[in-house]
Amino acid sequence: MRHIAIIGSGPAGYYTAEAAQKHWGDDVKVDIFDMLPVPYGLIRTGVAPDHQSIKAVSRRYEQTALSDNVRFVGNVAVGEDVSIAELQSLYDAVVLATGAPNDKPAGIPGEGAENVFGSASFVGWYNGHPQFAKLAPDLSVGTAVVIGNGNVALDVARILAKTTAEFTGSDIVGHALHALEASHIDHVVILGRRGPHQIAMTPKELGELAHLSRGCPRVDPADLPPREDDALLEPGQRKSVDHLRSFAVIPEDFRCDKPVEIEFDFFASPLRIVEQDGRVRAVEVERTRLDEQGRAVGTGETYQIPCGLVVTCIGYKTSPIAGVPFEEAAGRFANHEGRIVPGLYCVGWARRGPSGTIGTNRPDGFGVIERIAEDIGSGGGKQGRPGFDALAQARKLDVVTFRDWKKIEEAEAGRAREGAPREKFTDVAEMIAARETP
Repeated sequence: MRHIAIIGSGPAGYYTAEAAQKHWGDDVKVDIFDMLPVPYGLIRTGVAPDHQSIKAVSRRYEQTALSDNVRFVGNVAVGEDVSIAELQSLYDAVVLATGAPNDKPAGIPGEGAENVFGSASFVGWYNGHPQFAKLAPDLSVGTAVVIGNGNVALDVARILAKTTAEFTGSDIVGHALHALEASHIDHVVILGRRGPHQIAMTPKELGELAHLSRGCPRVDPADLPPREDDALLEPGQRKSVDHLRSFAVIPEDFRCDKPVEIEFDFFASPLRIVEQDGRVRAVEVERTRLDEQGRAVGTGETYQIPCGLVVTCIGYKTSPIAGVPFEEAAGRFANHEGRIVPGLYCVGWARRGPSGTIGTNRPDGFGVIERIAEDIGSGGGKQGRPGFDALAQARKLDVVTFRDWKKIEEAEAGRAREGAPREKFTDVAEMIAARETP
């Protein structure tokens, strides 16, 4: 019998568990650990609340979770409640599937000013992550600047522009919905250091902006390259640029007939956050151009965008764990094809950094199981699950099971507002208490 511990219950973790089942069948037992009492990681607290079709992939993970040889071990913080070394002594393989939950710093002066947030915290706020539920961003301002040219930047801009009615069917948490209902934001600026051909935005997410009830996307036609240059792009990228072209207007004649303008400001590199009394008042920007290698270089031309809210959406990094080799520059664990050392592995964003889609994690999970099989061979046979259970009992750890999670999920569905699939608990103690519901 092989015993595998997976740290992290997001897509990478469950795909790895699925791969272990397919490889060894009944000759494997998998424990999936999470510091929260609820599973699914990025699916629950990272995917936009109005993208329920994407969140539906959790039903696939539930099939794996309900298998006899896979167990959810929630409310256990690896590195605090139990160490990596202890897990290595108990399991034949330990797989780090912790994702990349931390914001990559913007690296500009003033980013610590009040009402400046990284996307991990801001997205966590409107998605109900317990760590960020009390963030309380001030939305009484007129202009918000979103730094970044990826889908997360689009998510933030779209959420800021939506009406209450447009959140029907979503699982945005109540505290965020109430704040957005009272928002005064009527101008969202999306800053990108490079141009339309270099965006990391997908067609579906860009296309959604065209159908907002009160949001009007705007692109300066001067930022668009000649249309014939689009032929060099991949088909998906070409569709994205087509959307941007449809948003292009003559700036001086622009009249938005909707109350929220979403402005794409390309070739714009943020230099600093302008503060007054510790609070953001503007973003100072340098105009850029592309060099022969396609890199953004400054032109020396600067200007300021007055604003009262800034959200940086420039990437994420994995949390280091004591004793585990870490590549600080890449924001991931040091590894070779998922193997850190025999017996210790990483998968998903923890392995490759924050890149790829949710589906990218499936081949990643199957790949790391191949590495583990090479290392274990016909061996195995450590204590595994019984050994951890004895340790948990000795330390009086309050472990949350998948059966407990189903009670929490049922309670969240029961407290949902009309038209919503759930109202998430945003406090760990409330989550744990909900499992006692008859």
